[in-house]
Amino acid sequence: MEMRTTRSGQRAGVAFLRVTRGAHRRKDAPAPELATLRAWLGVLPPDACFTHVTAARLLGLWLPPLPDDLVTVVALPPAAHPVRRRGLRATRSHQSGTPLMAQGLPVAPAADVVLALCRDLGDLDALMALDSALHQRLVTSAALDQVALRGRPGAPRLRRLLSRADARSESPWETVLRELHRSVGADVTPQFEVRDAQGHFVARGDLRLDGTRVLHEYDGHHHLEVARQRSDLRRSRHLEAAGWVRRGYSAVDLLRRPEEVLADVDRSLGRASDRRRIDAWHELLRTSALTAAGRHLLWPRVQR
Repeated sequence: MEMRTTRSGQRAGVAFLRVTRGAHRRKDAPAPELATLRAWLGVLPPDACFTHVTAARLLGLWLPPLPDDLVTVVALPPAAHPVRRRGLRATRSHQSGTPLMAQGLPVAPAADVVLALCRDLGDLDALMALDSALHQRLVTSAALDQVALRGRPGAPRLRRLLSRADARSESPWETVLRELHRSVGADVTPQFEVRDAQGHFVARGDLRLDGTRVLHEYDGHHHLEVARQRSDLRRSRHLEAAGWVRRGYSAVDLLRRPEEVLADVDRSLGRASDRRRIDAWHELLRTSALTAAGRHLLWPRVQR
């Protein structure tokens, strides 16, 4: 047994760590985070389920960098008695459907999890989670539309982001790259298939800069692996032969040198350079946990 509940005066034993009053998990649990959450369930009402960042991590949603020791967030029915414990935030609200099971634990419906995230995360960070929920088919746009119409915290941000979400995004940084282009007024098509003059498939790119034969892509650390480098070089040659330009950008480019990305966009679109276009992107970064400023704003909201 990896968790144990106790009553007043009882001891769990030296093999267990205290999670909260009356709930303990084994010190040697193979998955400590999951064991901790199972211990919490031992002292919560039977209809409690996890939500917010707690549920997002269980569902595998894309999130910005967050501390490991965030409070555990649970959702309770509206009529449930309040639950107040150190390290726990319990919210009471009507859920949009039946709770899901993720990694053996009950979580709120994905639409409600995304809505809860929209309450506290900035636009860019919430959009990552929204894209990933759609990409993994954990939720439909129709279900998100329904929860966004309710007067619950987070609904205004969710309504604003729904028109910018895209299920075709295949990673959080692709979402970030797409949003940078949107913020500077450049239309793009995600996961664009390039074909040669004969109609043969050449490559599929993260983003096509609309109206051009240019692909903009996010290059993560895995692109530094030798086998991947060889594949990337061969792919670039094939794209060049088909008359396409491929540009790769790193996280540093998107966060610290976005003006260089803007310059590439302006040059490709043949439009006059205007550095003021990048202001909207800097405002998005200011409230994102991808930056120190954004983390400073976020921590009090997700740790309370």
